[in-house]
Amino acid sequence: MKITRVEAQTVTMPLKEAYTIAYETVGSACNVFLRVETDCGIVGFGCAAPDLPVTGETPETVVEAIANIIEPALRGADPLRWSLILEVLERDLATKPAARAAADMALFDIVGKVAGLPLWKLLGGYRECIPTSVTIGILPETETVEAAKRWVAEGFKCLKIKGGRDVESDIARVLKVREAVGPEIEFRFDANQGYTVEQARRFVDSTRTANLELLEQPTPKGQPELLGQVTRSVSIPVMADESLMTLRDAFRLARNEFVDMVNIKLMKVGGIAEAMHINSVARAAGLEAMVSCMDEAGLAIAAGLHFALARPNVVYADLDGYLDLVGDPTRAAVIVCNGNLRTTERPGLGFEIDW
Repeated sequence: MKITRVEAQTVTMPLKEAYTIAYETVGSACNVFLRVETDCGIVGFGCAAPDLPVTGETPETVVEAIANIIEPALRGADPLRWSLILEVLERDLATKPAARAAADMALFDIVGKVAGLPLWKLLGGYRECIPTSVTIGILPETETVEAAKRWVAEGFKCLKIKGGRDVESDIARVLKVREAVGPEIEFRFDANQGYTVEQARRFVDSTRTANLELLEQPTPKGQPELLGQVTRSVSIPVMADESLMTLRDAFRLARNEFVDMVNIKLMKVGGIAEAMHINSVARAAGLEAMVSCMDEAGLAIAAGLHFALARPNVVYADLDGYLDLVGDPTRAAVIVCNGNLRTTERPGLGFEIDW
């Protein structure tokens, strides 16, 4: 089997509602879809969701990487030798993880289709579905509570509140949401690097009655030792997100016991293959893992979901990035019911894009 054609297509999708996090406000998402055709008629699809503050990429740099690096590396290659191909791409696309993730997804999509199996079964088949959290951006207190009630009414049983700009406002919003949704809803908080160590401690101490499940990335990503200070001094698990970009980051965080948990995003780390390596480091260190996402179309969410379903150490999912996208051509790649995510059960990633 040989790869005969590689194509890219950019799609811009507005959000139903813009959202705000600690360092930016987002109103639309631009994803780059990848199509990889083989000489036996099997076609694999991938998706890149570049985010300049996180991955250091733009849609333009992804398209350029596909044309100049990915297409030459894939054309004529055997897609079943994905480890060899991805080793080359990791070297040549070290600073372009979202572009690398798109190629990784397309290759795994082909492998699953050749095997005639959905990818999650091929990778291990640990669970059939997983609940996802839904994210509420930084909003005024009343609007935050209204959004929480709306998501719970739609069947979601886990909420993630964004904050990091004003610790006192964050405390008030968290307490009000818990009061509004009751004790049965799982509840997480993401500061997106917005706190000092002292602010993180104050936030945790002041929200004890809200029974938060975890605190995600409270301190700046370039200072992992600050995460360690928070982890050692608060009563709830602390999770690394922006601080985890590479396999080496995972090793450093685990070796120094800087965190209790890690957030693995395919767009940050470069795809499923690298995510499996990072998850192995986390498991060896006794760290639980969550698979999360950027503003990603359904196809990219499906890739994260297949990985999450396959590995026992992935106990949390935050794969809601496609829910508010308008005009996503791959929305049906994921099935959601009462807050639980399932795949289509078709081979590979389980979805064919009408190119």
